[in-house]
Amino acid sequence: MKNCAFVLLALASTLATATDKPRVFITDSKSWEISGGVGGTSDAIGGATSGGARPQTAEIIKTFGERCPAVIVNNKQEKADYVVLLDHEGGKPAILRDNKLAVFNKDGDSIISRSTRSLGNAVKDACTAIAEDWPKQMKAAASASKSDLTAGATR
Repeated sequence: MKNCAFVLLALASTLATATDKPRVFITDSKSWEISGGVGGTSDAIGGATSGGARPQTAEIIKTFGERCPAVIVNNKQEKADYVVLLDHEGGKPAILRDNKLAVFNKDGDSIISRSTRSLGNAVKDACTAIAEDWPKQMKAAASASKSDLTAGATR
């Protein structure tokens, strides 16, 4: 029985090292861009506006791939260890642009929430928060796995 528990423990540790990078799901960015103008003379006035949705999700995923190689970006939320909500405002001058960031672990707990001026800094902050939280998640998972193995060995 102890040999069986040892084999299961070795298998679990092998699987854990095979997936040592956390999986990250990036939600859709809800960025909008609106522009317009008005002009006229003493005889007439005219104006126009345009704009609409300007999703930035692909840009955010690309930036994660470039600046956060310690994670695996995944498109299945149910398989992710972390969910990143990052609303990147496009279509504005850099000084007016704001990136709102929130990262949640697998339990749904927020591990970081803030705003930054650049997308790169938002990704860096998310990556740092995940890197600090990931060892805690791995330790908790190993502890739970060990408890399961111990309970199974005593049956």
